[in-house]
Amino acid sequence: MSHKRIPKRKAAIAVGGVAALGAAAFLIPMANASQDNASGATAAAPKTLKATGASDLAAQLQEQLGQAFAGSYYDSGKQQLVVNVVNGDNNVIVQAQKAGAVVRQVANSSKALETAAQTLKTKATIPGTAWAVDPKTNKVVVTADSTVTGSKWDTLESTVQGLGSDMATLKKTSGSFKTFVSGGDAIFSQVQNGEVRCSLGFNVTASDGSPAFLTAGHCGVAAKDWSDTEGGQPVATVDQAQFPGNGDFSLVKYNDATTQAPSEVNIGNGQTVAINQAEDATVGTTVFRMGSTTGLHDGQVTGLDATVNFQSETDPNGVDTVTGLIQTNVCAEAGDSGGSLFTQDGGAVGLTSGGSGDCTSGGETFFQPVTTALQATGATLGDGGAAGAGDAGASADPSATAADPSASAADPSASAGDQAGGDQIGGAADPSATAGDQSGTGDVSGTGANDQSGANDQSGTAADQSTSGKHHKNR
Repeated sequence: MSHKRIPKRKAAIAVGGVAALGAAAFLIPMANASQDNASGATAAAPKTLKATGASDLAAQLQEQLGQAFAGSYYDSGKQQLVVNVVNGDNNVIVQAQKAGAVVRQVANSSKALETAAQTLKTKATIPGTAWAVDPKTNKVVVTADSTVTGSKWDTLESTVQGLGSDMATLKKTSGSFKTFVSGGDAIFSQVQNGEVRCSLGFNVTASDGSPAFLTAGHCGVAAKDWSDTEGGQPVATVDQAQFPGNGDFSLVKYNDATTQAPSEVNIGNGQTVAINQAEDATVGTTVFRMGSTTGLHDGQVTGLDATVNFQSETDPNGVDTVTGLIQTNVCAEAGDSGGSLFTQDGGAVGLTSGGSGDCTSGGETFFQPVTTALQATGATLGDGGAAGAGDAGASADPSATAADPSASAADPSASAGDQAGGDQIGGAADPSATAGDQSGTGDVSGTGANDQSGANDQSGTAADQSTSGKHHKNR
């Protein structure tokens, strides 16, 4: 299939094809259990904060309080930041309260929780396990998927019990932890075993000033050259990639330095959310994920600095351990990897890495923090080239789209090529194309090379990416 290069055409970011398997259910914020005020009724009233403000305040207090700081979370019902302090004297408590936080005294320090996590790494690095600090319970929450059985389960259980019930808890989750490759604005690469399909995350500017984008690291490790169409000529090349280890992110530079790459997320139906800044995740914050397989879904951040032990794809007896991830209850499926995690206010939070479950029964999904990826690659969030006038629609409210089953995120008739004003990376969108036809050519016959695995057929499975005898690796 020939690939038409239009050098200055706008590159649409990280947004999934608008065919969702089901409409996202917008989570109504629920107040957390009331917290005791550490210094009595005379304390200053906590500030009412949006999620971005809570994230900024949490970072500020972590620096100010030092070893007394033991994590924080956002009470979305009350719109307040709750800060844990350990053995804090009254000055520490007053300092946090004056800054506008609700203060809660807890037993476990951040250092003690980190030590517990290190014990798990040493004794229980088992494929299908994950752990993260939960500031609401002030414990390390350890999760095991359905593959952890027999002696593996016994080892994990005894290790957690050895840490003590006041330090760690163990739970089971359905399905198995795996990387969710494919999804977002679909990007493709030809490899020896067939074709790899991943997702564009957020557009950025590389340290040398060239336009680029972030995506999952396991995509960048799997292939070097990426196209915006199935079987098309490469339009971008991997510059840096990290996976496994301390993160799951790649920096991919557009081959054409004049490519315009607007900083926005398309949530379907001609609506976009402007991405204004990168921000750290805060437990309790409502976040939105966009992916080509399942569309727009939302949920909450449930843990930070998560460690996930994926079964190695290259070694049957190996494990790919990734650290420093964000844990959420947002669903995802094969085809959503690399896609964008963002806030209602336009904060770039994460890149889809992997997890368990699906968008029918639910599950847990882990994300690479955008702030860490930017720092590691030297890239900056923002346009690689200024978008032309009228290219981007008005910034939309993702919660409205996520809650509305009639919105395009759940509309299989919507055009997957219609990204951020009707343009794809490599060519104009064909309005007759279905969500499964990512090539923009409008081939919906199910027999052409552009037909993505029955994605036009809503009864098809997310994992089935094979078309015309080609092998697609779901990443």
